Amino acid sequence: MNTPTPSPLAWNALALLDEATFCARLGPVVEHSPWVAREAWAARPFADWASLCDGLSRVIHGADEARQLALLRSHPELAGQEARAGTMTADSQSEQGRLGLLALDAATVQRIESLNRRYRERFGFPFIVALRLHGSLATVLQAGEARLANDALTERRNALQQVCEVMRGRLAQTVSPEPSPPPSPSVNTLAGTPS
Repeated sequence: MNTPTPSPLAWNALALLDEATFCARLGPVVEHSPWVAREAWAARPFADWASLCDGLSRVIHGADEARQLALLRSHPELAGQEARAGTMTADSQSEQGRLGLLALDAATVQRIESLNRRYRERFGFPFIVALRLHGSLATVLQAGEARLANDALTERRNALQQVCEVMRGRLAQTVSPEPSPPPSPSVNTLAGTPS
């Protein structure tokens, strides 16, 4: 059963979090890879939401190859076994559900299974795509077919960039990009001047 998504954390509150709370709140923005938030913690303070996002992205792109591959392999396939078993994270279910990947006809399932299999055989990790950047399943499938033509290094970089785009979308739901406005100064109505 899915639990409701908590309200985004106010930007101003982010700086007040201790390491454990920071990691607990931001750890899930990268699929099954809480180490990304843990390592980004060291780059604090973040000047703004974009620098927070960049900090998380730098951790991903700066990891060694083995860690990057482990991160990529932790992602579910599109409409894959995790989706059928209902074991994807709530974020992945929401993202795949938006384009109808959780309720496909048999012909589309076969097409996606073929893409998933060919991609995994070629690159050794699942086809990862930031679904929030696509308006239809057709463009997702076109992107997958096009990316099959890439060499291994190019595609690993592409896949990591797609992880960062997924993370960016999840981060926007986790931490409000805008700071809360400061409280209005109180006005002394008798004197007509601020108190």
